[in-house]
Amino acid sequence: MNPTRRRRLLWVLALLAAGAVAVSLIAMALQRNVAYLYTPSEVLSGEAGANVADGSARFRLGGMVAKGSFKRAEGSLESHFRVTDGDAELPVVYTGILPDLFREDQAVVATGRMQGGRFVAEQVLAKHDETYMPKEVADKMGKAHRKHNVQDAPAAGTAP
Repeated sequence: MNPTRRRRLLWVLALLAAGAVAVSLIAMALQRNVAYLYTPSEVLSGEAGANVADGSARFRLGGMVAKGSFKRAEGSLESHFRVTDGDAELPVVYTGILPDLFREDQAVVATGRMQGGRFVAEQVLAKHDETYMPKEVADKMGKAHRKHNVQDAPAAGTAP
């Protein structure tokens, strides 16, 4: 093989190797940032998986803030509340400023990990108005409403 062809072949192989490394790094970064949405009953029943229950996996918890469950530690930003899907309730702890629309008996999605039997939230998002709900949350809440024969199940992904 002449030197020019060898040099071209090495360049092509180097570019392919660099491309493979870049693709694998991007795939690992995306996989690490994926956070699946589960309801309290899925987490407590074990349907969400062993990684969720032992606290090694970060995930999103969706449901409604249970009535009468919100408490704030005096003199701090630590909030305690329970998220329910109609079947089960999961205690949540969050340290930080809650969204303006956060209140009891409203939809909420929290991102975090399980720790000591409770969900420790890193971020809390509240439903932004009366009619819109993310499709994932609406589907799971609608399933719970049908199970408990509750009227006015939310429409999936609808906006005003």
